[in-house]
Amino acid sequence: MPRRCWFRAAALGPATAALLSGCATVGNLTQVTQLPAGQYTVWATDDPSLRAAVPWRELNQVYQLGDTLRLDHQTAPDSAPTQRFYQLPLRRYVTLQARRFDVDVFTIPFKVRPARAGVPVQLNTNFNGALYFGRRLDFYRLSTYRGPGGRVVPAIRATGFGYGGFVGLGSTFITGDVTRQTPGPEYEGFVMHAGAAGIFDARVFNVGLAVGVDHLLGPDGQRWIYQHRPWFGILFGLDLN
Repeated sequence: MPRRCWFRAAALGPATAALLSGCATVGNLTQVTQLPAGQYTVWATDDPSLRAAVPWRELNQVYQLGDTLRLDHQTAPDSAPTQRFYQLPLRRYVTLQARRFDVDVFTIPFKVRPARAGVPVQLNTNFNGALYFGRRLDFYRLSTYRGPGGRVVPAIRATGFGYGGFVGLGSTFITGDVTRQTPGPEYEGFVMHAGAAGIFDARVFNVGLAVGVDHLLGPDGQRWIYQHRPWFGILFGLDLN
């Protein structure tokens, strides 16, 4: 049977729990109603009792039970987990952090190419798609406040961010100016691209900043002035997992 222990901070008012899940780059915090069950570490808190009871950065399986959090910690693979129950007092907070592998599909609505070979800075708006994979970080801040009539209300808000790499396919407009040919053909070239990105989770959609390089397919690839040269862009997409 799991071992159980209760601890509670010196309450400043009726105890209740709240969760704030967060993604740290920039953006709005999003209200949620339930902490997803999963493995978390205690990232930050102003509650001395929690700080003393749970070792810093210790990984726990956490469940939200109304105004209470249950933290299960297993010290060995075949040992019974230790269960801790925590009620967050009024005007206290705790931030939990979760990590996971992330896979997303993105579009790249535009690429900014630096000036090169006499061609000024370009803003390309051709179609581009990318498969992103990387590390996802979610931060959950639990707090409480007094609502109408003095009722203690849990506040649950969420943000998250990630970092990783991407690969994909797209197109770019090819002219004689960018292939050093005068006159030269004008057509939509097919490119493969890859790079790195930082992602912000806006809950309705994901947005990110990317830096990457393109590989132009076909005979003009060797003459293209942007072949394997860095570009900067914006990613938009949906979370797949």
